[in-house]
Amino acid sequence: MLFPAVLFIGALVGVPFLLAIVYSLCDVKVASDEMRFVGFRNFADALTSPAFQTALRNSFVFTLVSQALVLAGATTLALALKEAFRTRGLIRFLILLPWVAPISLGSIGWKWLLDSIYSVFNWFLVRLHVVDSPPMWLGEPALAMASVVLVHTWRMLPFATVVLLAGLTSIPRDIPEAAAVDGAGFWRTHFQITLPMIRPIVTVAVLFGVIFTFTDMTVVYILTRGGPYDTTQVLPSLAFLTGILGGDLAAGAAISLFLFPLLLVVAWVMLRMARRSVVT
Repeated sequence: MLFPAVLFIGALVGVPFLLAIVYSLCDVKVASDEMRFVGFRNFADALTSPAFQTALRNSFVFTLVSQALVLAGATTLALALKEAFRTRGLIRFLILLPWVAPISLGSIGWKWLLDSIYSVFNWFLVRLHVVDSPPMWLGEPALAMASVVLVHTWRMLPFATVVLLAGLTSIPRDIPEAAAVDGAGFWRTHFQITLPMIRPIVTVAVLFGVIFTFTDMTVVYILTRGGPYDTTQVLPSLAFLTGILGGDLAAGAAISLFLFPLLLVVAWVMLRMARRSVVT
C-alpha cells in the first residue's frame, strides 16, 4: 500500500537528485549532446568563483537573519494567540494568508510595494517628511538585502506561528498555573517552563525553516534576481541562473548540490537535539 507513495516520491525527488549528481560530475551544456566525465572540476571551479563565494555568504546571512526574525515573531504571535478572545479566529486566518497564498503572487505584490516610483511606503515616508527623497529599496545593496529578508520572514512567519502555537496548546494548563501560584512571573515562566517544554517543537520548526530558506529562491528571484551587483544572490538563484538561464547544466548542478552535505549534518544534529530534549 505504500508502494505508490514511495514510487511517486522517488520519481519526483530521487530521479532529479541522481540526475543532478551525474550532471555535476560531467561537462554538460544545454546546446551540446555530449556528456564528458570531469570529476570534481565543477565543484572546484565553483569554490574559486567570486559569484559563488558572494552567494554562499549571502545564503548564510539570508537564512540566519530571517530565521531569527521568524522565531522571535512567531513566539510573540503564538503567545498572543494562545488565549481566547473575540476575534482570535479572524486574526489566525489573516496570519495564515501569507503561507497559503502562492509565494509568487505575494512576491510580485511586494515588488510593487517596494518599487522606487510607485511604492506606497515611499509615498508615506515622503508625505510624513521622514525622508527627503524616496529610498531605492531594491536598488541599494543594504536595502535590497533587508527587503528580501523581510519579505521572506513575512512568508515563513505563519508556518512557524502555527507550529509554536500547537506546542503551546499541548502544555498542560496545571503546570503554568502551579508556577503562577508559586510566584513565577511571565518571563520566568516563559524561559524556565514554556520554552524547555516546547523545545523539541521549536527545534523542528527551526530545522524546516532553515532548510526551506537555504533552498528557496522565489523571493530573491522575483524581487531582485540577485542584484544589485549580486549583493542579494543566494545559492539556489545562482544555480538557476547558471544552469537554466546560462545553459551550463554541470555548473548549476554543482552549485545546487554544494549545501546538501551541510544541510544533512544540520538536520541530523537538530533532530538529535530534539530527541534528547523531549520532555517525559
